[in-house]
Amino acid sequence: MKDNSPLVSIIMAAKDTEPYLSDCLDSILAQTYTNWELLAVNDHSSDNTPQILKSYAEKDGRIKVINSKKHLLIPALQEGYKHAKGTLINRMDSDDKMPDYKLKLLVSEWEKYGKGHVIAGGTEHFVDEGEVGDGFRRYEKWLNGVAKNGAHYEEIYKECVIPSHSWIIHHEDLDRVGAFDPEVYPEDYDLCFRFYSAGLAIVGIDKVLHYWRDRSDRISRTWECYKDNRYFDLKLRYFYELDRDKNRPLVLWGAGSNGKDMAKLLLTKEDIIHWVCDNQKKIGKHIYGVLMEHFNIIPKLNNPQIIIVVTSPKDNIIIKRLLASWGKKPVRDYWFFL
Repeated sequence: MKDNSPLVSIIMAAKDTEPYLSDCLDSILAQTYTNWELLAVNDHSSDNTPQILKSYAEKDGRIKVINSKKHLLIPALQEGYKHAKGTLINRMDSDDKMPDYKLKLLVSEWEKYGKGHVIAGGTEHFVDEGEVGDGFRRYEKWLNGVAKNGAHYEEIYKECVIPSHSWIIHHEDLDRVGAFDPEVYPEDYDLCFRFYSAGLAIVGIDKVLHYWRDRSDRISRTWECYKDNRYFDLKLRYFYELDRDKNRPLVLWGAGSNGKDMAKLLLTKEDIIHWVCDNQKKIGKHIYGVLMEHFNIIPKLNNPQIIIVVTSPKDNIIIKRLLASWGKKPVRDYWFFL
């Protein structure tokens, strides 16, 4: 390793993760890239998490233990980031594990591009007992495909395109996008949109960079703010900030439950929308005061922007091909919201 290798600051919040914490810390200590510091922030744990963190810090000076002044995840991340001295920033979750090559690969890839770039890779879910659910496997496959194809901004309105722990960024670039300051959940998804807003380039690595533990009491399963994992409010806020052109007609494609929920939100922002589907029982009817039309009206509209909320993966492949036949392009003309 070069003597001038950049210091990586790893920001990690820890709350009541005693059963998993040693495995997590051991995976960090096993990194083949050694120029790192871990800012481990105890978020008011009620188990032995603080004692475990302290014992590891006593053995390795690269580990700094901090107590969060406020409760919850984002304030803990904010507290850790205040102490970060690294040129490059990474994030870790205290119940997960790193492959030993993670930091070395992230740093070496970042050095090819430099500031203005986020390096992001794939993830692999695991459980202590039983098998990972099909839903997480599908999400994992999609995430890794996004990283492999560098399709982060093309896919950004579907779901969070970068796992919260599978990226590295220059300290100044993270400052530029507000770091962990906005108290908006899901915090990793909001950060992806802020990368997008700032025009940072995302470079995908076709490699698993993180082992992501699934467990019944993880906050994405238990916190109310994660209950509706479509995150339509968050997505639409950024869509109207970054991509909506009010000079172009807006089309909503999909008449299922997602379509109805999205229509309600859009009608608070638009006087007129075109709502389309292929359901003959609904075409020609008014729903929420909007006439349901067949999707074949799209080529007749003047340069529309199209939001697709159809949930079927097979149907979405067909829709994408149809849009391409009409000369429509992703990001410029249409976006999938799932």
